[in-house]
Amino acid sequence: MMQPHPSVLAYLIGSDYWPNERATTIYLNAFKSVDWQLPVLGSASRRGFSPQTGSPGMLMEGPYDWVPPNYFFDNQPARVGSAYGFGSELSAGVGTPDLSSLKKFLSKSDLDDLWKSPKKDLFHMSTADSTFHNRKIYNDALWARLDAPTSLEDYVQKSQISDYEATRAQFESWASMWNAPRPATGVIYWMLTSAFPSLHWNLWDYYMRPSGGYFGAKVGTRIEHVVYDPVRKVVHLINRSLDKSGKRTLGVHVVDSKGETVYSGSIDTTTAPNTSKNITSLATALTGAKDLVFLRLTLTDDKNTVLSRNVYWISKSLDVLDFAKSDWYYTPVSKYSDYTALNKLGAASVTAVATKQGGVTTVTLENLSNVPAFFVSLSLIDAKGSDVLPLTWSDNYVTLWPKEKLSLTASTLRGAAEPSTVDIVGRNVAKTTVRL
Repeated sequence: MMQPHPSVLAYLIGSDYWPNERATTIYLNAFKSVDWQLPVLGSASRRGFSPQTGSPGMLMEGPYDWVPPNYFFDNQPARVGSAYGFGSELSAGVGTPDLSSLKKFLSKSDLDDLWKSPKKDLFHMSTADSTFHNRKIYNDALWARLDAPTSLEDYVQKSQISDYEATRAQFESWASMWNAPRPATGVIYWMLTSAFPSLHWNLWDYYMRPSGGYFGAKVGTRIEHVVYDPVRKVVHLINRSLDKSGKRTLGVHVVDSKGETVYSGSIDTTTAPNTSKNITSLATALTGAKDLVFLRLTLTDDKNTVLSRNVYWISKSLDVLDFAKSDWYYTPVSKYSDYTALNKLGAASVTAVATKQGGVTTVTLENLSNVPAFFVSLSLIDAKGSDVLPLTWSDNYVTLWPKEKLSLTASTLRGAAEPSTVDIVGRNVAKTTVRL
């Protein structure tokens, strides 16, 4: 059944562990009898192996719970789970559904528990005997980095911020280290979605709504992309195409929380297929940060077409990881970064113009303010007040520079209702509704 399937790359006899020598022999004989042409691996981890298969050489050492973005870029030999080799299964354990989905499967008391009881065991996590039966590790970080939530809405928005940056970092780190001396050859994300309404491990949720983690992954997997490496303070130029090459321009813009320019510049470079390279250091550009800055990286081609736009919020210090105490599911943080300045941003005024043609809705946002409009999310709503699902967005959870204009598109898929309005809200942007 699998032999002619074009997407099969290899067959793994076991998952976390190889079975035993007798089972390995049975499998290998069966594959030989059908003239199997592709690799056969003992398991997806390095926890022992049969001499008949040899070591699979893959990483399966976590994490599965929250770690900060710099975790994935800190790929020294003693680290576990960071960007080197082939990561057969790992993630920062994020994937919080957005508020509209949470209200579909959680009771009022369940919703209260999310932000009022951060260490409580929760039914919609993993089973009662599991390490992942609560959000304690995740919430410890959220409370420390972004401050204690003041409401359910505040908690969910802070969760989306945390999920976005953690997921983006995982995919960007592997792409950045593609050509490193210890190359990162690939990673399988744990996990895409759940067969049950879940509070973690979703890139899109049970109701097929994409949230912060999804759009972090979407940004991090662009074919041509520019990435900020928080450990080395450098920018990587990534090209995962087979045929795109030529001149490129990197735009670097840094503003503080009040919208004042800290640094602005550009670099001309070239790109080639299947490459990743370090093209510049931002150590000097970021020295003016007092508490928190926003970094916008843009990549354009020789026709001035924007190939990638990427915005980071950067604290003056990184999260400090205690790698010596790493467990199979996470690495503890001994000192958290401070992102509480995100709670004190001045209000931004954002206008929106929305148009609909066929199954595509285009929303053009414009920040009229002198401060960044941070983490602006858009939702298509039908005439009954429900999310229009399933759909795909060109981008979402975006941050607009002062006076910046940005257009986003949403394409509805088969089975989706007709959109009637667009709901727009940001960290420092009041909720507005635009009619189509």
